[in-house]
Amino acid sequence: MRLWSLNPALLDRQGLTACWREGLLAQAVLLGRTQGYTAHPQLDRFREHPQPVTAISAYLHGVRDEATRRGYRFDERRISQPLDGQIRDIARIVVTTGQLDREWQHLLHKLAARSPVHRALIVSAEPPTPHPLFVVVPGPVASWERAS
Repeated sequence: MRLWSLNPALLDRQGLTACWREGLLAQAVLLGRTQGYTAHPQLDRFREHPQPVTAISAYLHGVRDEATRRGYRFDERRISQPLDGQIRDIARIVVTTGQLDREWQHLLHKLAARSPVHRALIVSAEPPTPHPLFVVVPGPVASWERAS
């Protein structure tokens, strides 16, 4: 499971689609609708949010917004909570500069093989921007990160 801290606009088609699927899986875990992935470390930051289901819903809305911008049809009805207002109105989740950089390098590495054209388009995005749900603070790579 990869719940990117990066802005969904930086993801290629495959990455955006996978992020949507994995976000829906994370939502199912947080709602207690599945027994799989319940101990996945990337869910920790959502569980620590004062409103975990609201946070994952906001995350999914951000992914869906990017998909809509690109002309894809991600079914908003699959998100457990509607977005009343803006993502910025929800308590933000902290992501460190170290974590964001780790994810950025991981994405660039994946795109070098999978989508070199997309990589060339986004490589000028340094420093990368976070998903609208996240706020960036100085710090190291997150303890839950498993990417090498």
